[in-house]
Amino acid sequence: MSTNLPKQALHMNNKQSEILEFDKNHVWHPYTSMSNPLPSYLVESADGVYITLASGEKVIDGMSSWWSVLHGYNHPELNQALIKQSEKFSHVMFGGLTHEPAVELSKSLIEITPKGLNKVFLSDSGSVAVEVALKMAIQYWHSKNKPQKHKILTVKNGYHGDTFAAMSVCDPVNGMHQLFEPVLMKNLFAPAPVTGFNQEWDASDIEILATMFAQRHHDIAAFIIEPIVQGAGGMRIYHPSYLKACRELCDQYNILMIADEIATGLGRTGKLFACEWADISPDIICLGKTLTGGYMTLAATLCTDEIANTISNGEAGCFMHGPTFMGNPLACAVANASLNILKRNEWQQQVANIEAVFKQQLLPLKNHTRVNDVRVLGAIGVVEVTENVEMAEIQKRFVELGAWIRPFGKLIYIMPPFISNTEQVTLLINAIAMVLNDDNCFKAS
Repeated sequence: MSTNLPKQALHMNNKQSEILEFDKNHVWHPYTSMSNPLPSYLVESADGVYITLASGEKVIDGMSSWWSVLHGYNHPELNQALIKQSEKFSHVMFGGLTHEPAVELSKSLIEITPKGLNKVFLSDSGSVAVEVALKMAIQYWHSKNKPQKHKILTVKNGYHGDTFAAMSVCDPVNGMHQLFEPVLMKNLFAPAPVTGFNQEWDASDIEILATMFAQRHHDIAAFIIEPIVQGAGGMRIYHPSYLKACRELCDQYNILMIADEIATGLGRTGKLFACEWADISPDIICLGKTLTGGYMTLAATLCTDEIANTISNGEAGCFMHGPTFMGNPLACAVANASLNILKRNEWQQQVANIEAVFKQQLLPLKNHTRVNDVRVLGAIGVVEVTENVEMAEIQKRFVELGAWIRPFGKLIYIMPPFISNTEQVTLLINAIAMVLNDDNCFKAS
């Protein structure tokens, strides 16, 4: 047995060890080297907020499986939705055919998203939802006989996905995609918002962005931004007045506004959509991650009637995109079940409870010598440390402490499932407090 396997392998049977060995040698995990891979932990099962590892440990999921598992694992209503739909049909092509789960989902999304978003394009993943949004914006202006409006304006520290158009609007330095820079679309970047969510609004925060709108509006198709919370680009939480000013600039200069709510949508920030903090509606919105409650991959891009009709009456006569698994019935069925759970409005109290625990127990970690900042909004808690984490070591330590937390760079953050109770959230926070005192979990400066 390889000595590079995690210690959990020592407690496993031969079959489980073989799985991990093959995984280490042949299965490429996200943002992981194949020549020197980070350890992977073999999952046996998951239920509620707990992930049970094959080696016997039971850990509380502090990540909601990358921000997607809203209602917990193995949820009976979501399970039943999948089973019921699979007994009818699991998939049909969406070209020329339609089905009730997709229609019901589209109806619900139109009902709950910010006003004016009446046309729904279903796709496979969040990155694709962004690709669709950018293509919509560019095709919209082409259909209005303004093909010169093809640039995308955004802000630094943003993250919108790993596909090519999405990469082109991620932070050019910190967006994980620098090596692709020579072949990406050349888009426009304004400074990231500076004023924090709870700070006094400083109107100078928007000045450079306003200048870019004024100088380049003739060739800008759209402005894209993650509302209120910049996710994988730095877990930064900015002031709602900044977002409101962005909407006003888009209106003033006749530029489409795209809200990337893939990470923030469906309650995570304490509002159903983060745009609600600024009381704005975008022209296009991107949804994903939580859409199916973390069960299956599904995304949606919604736009206004004006955008859809302009594209449809343009040169092509249709929108030029069509994924094979568009509107997958299984995914739509479980998404409908997940949205039905949300519509009970229990999420509001659940998120408020998590936020209260964060404010009481996570915010005090700001006084730790290893901590630069602590940020909290809704069911999002972020601890920014002074040194980069040592991923393999800190991951192992978290598992020993009964927590599944996966930091990146200098950010240790938790976004637990909404069903997490005070005791479970406290365990996650205590685990963070413990690792802050462990020098082995951090890279020396």
